[in-house]
Amino acid sequence: MILPKKRDPRFITIRRGGLLDEGTHHALAIWAADCAQHVMGFFDEYRPDDDRPRRAIALVRAWTRGEATMKECHNAAFASNAAGREAPPAARLAALSAGQAVAVAHVAAHELGAAAYAIRAAREAAPSGQGDAAARAERQWQWEQLPGEIRDLVLDDQKLRNALCWNVFLD
Repeated sequence: MILPKKRDPRFITIRRGGLLDEGTHHALAIWAADCAQHVMGFFDEYRPDDDRPRRAIALVRAWTRGEATMKECHNAAFASNAAGREAPPAARLAALSAGQAVAVAHVAAHELGAAAYAIRAAREAAPSGQGDAAARAERQWQWEQLPGEIRDLVLDDQKLRNALCWNVFLD
């Protein structure tokens, strides 16, 4: 469970009574898609013939351009998650990262899910004894991708929800 019981108004759209404007929502979605795409090779190695997680990532990017609906994104999240169901850990976690990324269209707070699952995928894919270093490297890569407009928001969210996200954001 990566979502808190009480929703943070910074991740609720203005039209629903929160503080999240469309530009920030789109920036969160793009960053989440970047996080998922960065580990997608783990899934592709396992199932190169299954494009559901890659389609999910492409779809959330299309949503930010007004070329896909929230409903399409919502459905793609379930499809990506299903793609990873029988997969080995790194592949499964990469598919879940893509599912979380596309879910940002519907619930912006899924941005941390995409990042957390990507970190966990990197940890699982690492050679024995190198998982923690791989996780830290993935987290650092993610931080380097954060655009200035959402950097403080995401880093604060990571502090607040670190425990809900398997403590992958803070050592």
